[in-house]
Amino acid sequence: MCRNYCMNKNIHSNYFEGVLQLRNIDREFLDLVRKLISDDKRAIVAKDKYYDDGVDLYLSSQKYLRSLGKKLKERFPGELKITARLHTKSKTGKDLYRVTVFFKLYNFKRGDIFSYDGEKLQIIQINSKVLVKNMVSGKKQWMKIDEVEKFIVS
Repeated sequence: MCRNYCMNKNIHSNYFEGVLQLRNIDREFLDLVRKLISDDKRAIVAKDKYYDDGVDLYLSSQKYLRSLGKKLKERFPGELKITARLHTKSKTGKDLYRVTVFFKLYNFKRGDIFSYDGEKLQIIQINSKVLVKNMVSGKKQWMKIDEVEKFIVS
């Protein structure tokens, strides 16, 4: 697949337009992301770098990279950041950018129950904050993501 794609696009096998930084993930999640990329065929993984807390995948299409990041955010609870930096100028003088898509998978999901200040709380909704419900009183409240991450047992 890589050879045909690279030959059709007239690019070499190490060519990349952006980096997908995946953090706080397990092998199963990485396999799923790799399957999404290989099934789509709009981009290839030019190279990858492994770290203690995740992996960087260098992709050949920044348009696809952006859409993949948004798709991951829709399907999984996590933090998404998309940034671009000037890489070079084309022969015609157009600015060319490299994109970085950062996705950190949260260590909790909807439905998880945890203890906070002696109370049992259940996660109801995850946005920029987390909506939790007290399991005894039924009272709902919003909490910051980093507060919830401290009390979730991984």
